Amino acid sequence: MLAVPEMGLQGLYIGSSPERSPVPSPPGSPRTQESCGIAPLTPSQSPKPETRVPQQAPFSVVVAIDFGTTSSGYAFSFASDPEAIHMMRKWEGGDPGVAHQKTPTCLLLTPEGAFHSFGYTARDYYHDLDPEEARDWLYFEKFKMKIHSTTDLTLKTQLEAVNGKKMPALEVFAHALRFFKEHALQELREQCPSLPEKDTVRWVLTVPAIWKQPAKQFMREAAYLAGLVSREDAEQLLIALEPEAASVYCRKLRLHQLMDLSSRTQSGGRLGERRSIDSSFRQAREQLRRSRHSRTFLVESGVGELWAELQAGDRYMVADCGGGTVDLTVHQLEQPHGTLKELYKASGGPFGAVGVDLAFEQLLCRIFGEDFIATFKRQRPAAWVDLTIAFEARKRTAAPHRAGALNISLPFSFIDFYRKQRGHNVETALRRSSVNFVKWSSQGMLRMSCEAMNELFQPTVNGIIQHIEALLSRPEVQGVKLLFLVGGFAESAVLQHAVQAVLGARGLRVVVPHDVGLTILKGAVLFGQAPGVVRVRRSPLTYGVGVLNRFVAGRHPPDKLLVRDGRRWCTDVFERFVAAEQSVALGEEVRRSYCPARPGQRRVLINLYCCAAEDARFITDPGVRKCGALSLELEPADGGSDSSGAPPGRREIRAAMQFGDTEIKVTAVDVSTNRSVRAAIDFLSN
Repeated sequence: MLAVPEMGLQGLYIGSSPERSPVPSPPGSPRTQESCGIAPLTPSQSPKPETRVPQQAPFSVVVAIDFGTTSSGYAFSFASDPEAIHMMRKWEGGDPGVAHQKTPTCLLLTPEGAFHSFGYTARDYYHDLDPEEARDWLYFEKFKMKIHSTTDLTLKTQLEAVNGKKMPALEVFAHALRFFKEHALQELREQCPSLPEKDTVRWVLTVPAIWKQPAKQFMREAAYLAGLVSREDAEQLLIALEPEAASVYCRKLRLHQLMDLSSRTQSGGRLGERRSIDSSFRQAREQLRRSRHSRTFLVESGVGELWAELQAGDRYMVADCGGGTVDLTVHQLEQPHGTLKELYKASGGPFGAVGVDLAFEQLLCRIFGEDFIATFKRQRPAAWVDLTIAFEARKRTAAPHRAGALNISLPFSFIDFYRKQRGHNVETALRRSSVNFVKWSSQGMLRMSCEAMNELFQPTVNGIIQHIEALLSRPEVQGVKLLFLVGGFAESAVLQHAVQAVLGARGLRVVVPHDVGLTILKGAVLFGQAPGVVRVRRSPLTYGVGVLNRFVAGRHPPDKLLVRDGRRWCTDVFERFVAAEQSVALGEEVRRSYCPARPGQRRVLINLYCCAAEDARFITDPGVRKCGALSLELEPADGGSDSSGAPPGRREIRAAMQFGDTEIKVTAVDVSTNRSVRAAIDFLSN
């Protein structure tokens, strides 16, 4: 990632062909100098994008890290047997009744800021600290979404620990990623001692698809700092979008690995009842028997039995319901190899499982007072963690038709601290509060009715359903037949029941993989083995550069007129590379050519802009912002001219942008020296 100063591009020409006669770029006003300073060689249409298949470096093993809001883990597979996915070892510690193939996203640092532990080990150690001692330790939990919610994310952004102390977010994330790197490499060495050390691993990091580009770049920077890969070997690290990874995995599933919520509703049986699975299987086999073409398609692509019920060209949605967000994507299955085409840009919002946790915290504030809860969290941070763990255990057992109350243990330190602060006990607080659906148990527990627990889910669950319904109403995604619910929050019976009740009534088939909490992790491994499986994506934003154009009266606003040396220019023109919602194939390049205007110019800076609108005309339009820059150091050409015979100042600089991958890639080449600079757009220096 290349960081450059906030500068405009001065003395450049831009165009689609080096043969066009150049138009000299006038010296701009101070405002123009900071916005744009490149003029097109010709007002002709942009050149047709070219498709280039990316060359992947060799590797022996793919290691994927699913860095989640509430829990994280890793998995891997060898290139020799890519579909044999090895899950990480069971984690030590943990909660009773919870599968430990992931570990909580909890990081513990010493009072000096050094790494101590991660996951269950960090949580349990922090729990056992003396309350006074715990106030000096830095404990971070559920911190992933901070870099998404931060509007001005930079490499210097700070994260706040439970005790209120702050440290650079980049260091926090790097500590966590370094922990997974060391664990994964140790396990690989034990399983395969002959594995070469150098250029062995392709790493894959998962991020929500709705994350903005700065957050995605931030994760890559943290990976560099953690030592997963070096900047020189940036291609060894892939960023996988979570719902895409889930989609890649789901297309491999067989019927017995799925739970069909619509079948449960119709039969009144348990989710995934054998009867409904066999029925669907017989239906799929009959369709295969009738269509030889479908059978060939399935065998060649290696997709699972479920896809026998989908023909090539059919559409399905993946709803990744995680700890921090809901991420929605819609894919179309393509012939002949089962590749995927994105039909609408990734969408969603902050409707993850932590929303239920926040609703519980708000309930406690209503009972015990907002000021008390804030004081307790600050002065007894370890005890607050204990309370959240107790609630998490009960949250997992919540169900829409459960009978009986749910008991939530209050730590003794909470009970004692409240009595000292308020002068009366928690039972009195419950009696005095307006909350009548939470009672006090003589065993030291809060007794919450099932209806009350389900109410805590409603704002988050409603947000998820509304987002799905809004996406289904888009004309681009009409014809969706199937909805996959994936992610850790998709394990919730409350969420499953609500989604099926609303969307099943619309004729949508709602399906949940059995290993729903590991779907993204396993899919990320498969994505790392074959990143070209998602062949077409939609650009979430419009990207381009700022240029000067010949002024055309009646078409250009008068306030954009700039007259220099008798020439009339329109300033701040937004030269578009790709439009929001535009379909872009993997490896597709959009190219432009530039020429330095000044003899002896040694450096070129190209400012890049983005916006959500498709029809922005100027870089000063509302919503358009500078999002990065590309720098090119120019070497002097031999004999004062370039290899094409052009005089000084007429050298061709070719720039290309790729938008079809999970990250935007930018390259530029000085044709005279064949020197290239490759750098992603820097989104973190604005």
